[in-house]
Amino acid sequence: MNNYLYKEMIIYLFKEVGLKESSIELGLKLSFKNNTPLPILLWSYGMLTIDELDKLYSFLFQKME
Repeated sequence: MNNYLYKEMIIYLFKEVGLKESSIELGLKLSFKNNTPLPILLWSYGMLTIDELDKLYSFLFQKME
């Protein structure tokens, strides 16, 4: 994932999903540590619902086009 798309994802998580900055930071740290994609990690830790995960991936796929 390129840096632009990664930044867009973080902005989306903050503004659209309403995650707190501290939750996103924790997710990023765990994502890098466990070598797991951030959206999957946030979902597996209960920070995202399955619907939010689906909307996030839809958003990311639209940005990739």
